[in-house]
Amino acid sequence: MFALLRRYLRRVDALYLALCAACSVVSVVVLVSIGQTQLGSNNKASVQLIASFLGIMLAVIFSTVDYRALARAWPLHATVAWGLVLPTLFLHNFRAGVVTIGYDAGGTSNYSWYRVGGMTFQPAELAKISFILTLALHLSRVRGRVNQPKNLLLLLLHIGVPTALIHIQGDDGTALVFLGIGVFMLYAGGLSNWVAGGALAAGVVGGGALLKLRPGILKGYQFKRILAVITPDDPNLADITYQQNKGAMAIGTGGLTGTGLFTPEHIFVPNAWNDFIFAYLANVLGFVGAAAVLALLLGVCLRTLTAALQSRDALGRNICVGIFAALFLQTVINLGMNLQVLPVIGVTLRVERGDDVLLRRPGAECGFAGAAQPCGCSGNFVRSALFAFAGIAHAQAGDQAERGQPNQDEHGTGQPGQRAAQQPAHGVKAPDAVDAPVDAADNGQQQQNLFEYGHK
Repeated sequence: MFALLRRYLRRVDALYLALCAACSVVSVVVLVSIGQTQLGSNNKASVQLIASFLGIMLAVIFSTVDYRALARAWPLHATVAWGLVLPTLFLHNFRAGVVTIGYDAGGTSNYSWYRVGGMTFQPAELAKISFILTLALHLSRVRGRVNQPKNLLLLLLHIGVPTALIHIQGDDGTALVFLGIGVFMLYAGGLSNWVAGGALAAGVVGGGALLKLRPGILKGYQFKRILAVITPDDPNLADITYQQNKGAMAIGTGGLTGTGLFTPEHIFVPNAWNDFIFAYLANVLGFVGAAAVLALLLGVCLRTLTAALQSRDALGRNICVGIFAALFLQTVINLGMNLQVLPVIGVTLRVERGDDVLLRRPGAECGFAGAAQPCGCSGNFVRSALFAFAGIAHAQAGDQAERGQPNQDEHGTGQPGQRAAQQPAHGVKAPDAVDAPVDAADNGQQQQNLFEYGHK
């Protein structure tokens, strides 16, 4: 037992694990503080603590599985994840025994939830994991040929269809994150700068034209939330700006070290355990605490990119880029909401394996588990799987070094592509489509991703 543990600890990225553990500790401590000062109960902290342990356990399990096998199992996880999402498109607040399908948890026509007894969960978060895995596999199969019209069209459909489905659910915040993940992964997979620039310009112009021609495309409260950022002092928007105003006030009055975790002398922020957990944390822990949390988030993001650089093939790198994108986007969007520079769109501050939330408490607009994680890395046991996927590449690179093999891609300098395919980590047979050498016509010179070449 101890020998297996030592071998596992030699393979794992200790710094990555420490950052994740620190994120979970912070999330639990802050929830205890909110429970004591606002809620009069530690129920949320208790659930978070249990979910953290479950998350660590699942991360350990998944980190022993070859990521190629996880990607190749896409028919299974895609069917399960999207099979849970699809009913919410048509069934709204539909009760079937103890289960409510299409539950509107926040009263904003967002029917993306299931409610089971006293707990709620959002299947889109499971779909996010599946989306990253399937898109990573897709990109690895067309590596070097991303800009060919047929391949590019199929990749855009791969990104656009899931994003549209989440939008139809009514969860535009999560849809925006899906879109951002897809864009990051597509560019990292070799999208031409000319194509990327043209698409960006077309998106800006097309989006502006759409809002001009069809202003009703935005729901009433969504339009008001945008106006609330532009004119936060408008008395006609007082009901919309209240939470953001209180959040900005909490951040601004925290001082250097804050008011203290367990003292009642803090600025009250409505529903501080979800979208505005950072505002509460900055108030009770001050600049020092807020900077520490941001440092943890930055550390996790950087280690995720490090895992991408150290991954032994394109599939592993693509997965890591997707995880990084989810972490980075949710962090930036949530901080923008708390600082009153972006509208409130229900995106919580979490670290993408603990970033997204599966377990939710009823009555919390944007969920409890992930929302309560200022940097939660293990708070949600399903999301731990996502972080584990990023760590697998690093672990397998370590195994390769132990065996005295060079850590190179399938077509690394001086190494034939067949060698990597013949010696996969953990004895798992490499999938043909993912690890096969590039066609002879490509001469191994085609672009593979941004970690290996520049974009033209």
